[in-house]
Amino acid sequence: MHEVDARGLSCPEPALMTVEAINEFPNEPFRVLVSNATSKQNGVEILTKRGRTPQVSQDGLDFVIDVKQPVHAIVLWQNRDGAR
Repeated sequence: MHEVDARGLSCPEPALMTVEAINEFPNEPFRVLVSNATSKQNGVEILTKRGRTPQVSQDGLDFVIDVKQPVHAIVLWQNRDGAR
């Protein structure tokens, strides 16, 4: 899984890095690491608005945002292999 480490960075850097990850990994899952609640909230909002499904957990003082593969990518992958 791809990982974006934005820990220790202040806004807007974590938000910009999250947008870059969405663009770089449009059909793949990835993880974003942030170190404050504001960055976590901004990341979740950006991901949700762009059709991704974020799942947040906490690791010590840091937040881990796991981003699932978009549903359309799963459908495309299944169709490519002929599975339905």
